[in-house]
Amino acid sequence: MANPTAAMLVIGDEILSGRTKDINVGFLAERLTEAAIDLKEVRMISDDHQEIADAVRALSDRWDHVFTSGGIGPTHDDITADAVAAAFDTPIDVRDDARALLVGHYQKNGITLNENRLRMARIPDGADLIDNPVSVAPGFTIGNVNVMAGVPAVFQAMVVSVVATLQGGAPILSRTFRVDLPEGDLASPLAEVAKRHTDVSIGSYPFIRDGRFGANIVFRHSDAGLLAAAVDEFHDFFPEAPEL
Repeated sequence: MANPTAAMLVIGDEILSGRTKDINVGFLAERLTEAAIDLKEVRMISDDHQEIADAVRALSDRWDHVFTSGGIGPTHDDITADAVAAAFDTPIDVRDDARALLVGHYQKNGITLNENRLRMARIPDGADLIDNPVSVAPGFTIGNVNVMAGVPAVFQAMVVSVVATLQGGAPILSRTFRVDLPEGDLASPLAEVAKRHTDVSIGSYPFIRDGRFGANIVFRHSDAGLLAAAVDEFHDFFPEAPEL
C-alpha cells in the first residue's frame, strides 16, 4: 500500500522577496521522511487572502496532509487563519482556550495582551489547537490542514508535535553511491537501470569536486529486495562506485 502523502504551503511576501530565507521546507521534509509520509508538493505564495484560500483548497483535496507556514502572527499582514477559515467555509473568531493560553503567557511575562496580540487567538470553528512550547500562541489543525507559524523555532516545534500524531507508511530505505563521471556519461546506463526497476526511485545529484564532475546516485524504496535488485544492476555498469 502506498505511503500517506503531504504538501506544504509556504506563505509570505518576505519569502518571495528574498528578505527571509526559508529553512522550514527542509525540516518538514526530513521529519516526514522519518515518519514514512511522502512530501509530494511545495508551494510558495504571497500574503494574499484569495491565493491562500485557493491553494489550501487545492492541496487539501489532492494530498492526505497539508502543512502551512507563516502568516498567523499579530500584524495586519498575518491573514493565513482567515484565509484557511474561508477555504473551509467556516467562521473564525477569538476562541476561549486560545485566549487563555495567551493571557497566562503574557501575564507571566508582564506584557499587555493588546488587540494585536489577541489576533493570534483567532481560530476557525472546528479546529484543534497545535501546541506551541516556544512562544505559546497556538497553531491549529482543521480537516487535513495543519496551520503553523513561520518562525523556524516555532514551526519546528509544531511539526514535531503534529507528525507524532500521524500514521505513516512503510519506512523508506535509501542507498547512495558516488560515480566520478559527468552526468552525460552515466545517463544512458542509469536510464537502463531505471527502466527495469520502475518502482525504485533513482535520483542523480551532480557535484563538482576539485574541478571534476561527478554525481551521487540515490536509490530509494521501502522494499529491501527491490532496492537491492536495482543496486545490483547499477553495479553491473559501475562496479567501482563506492557506497556513501
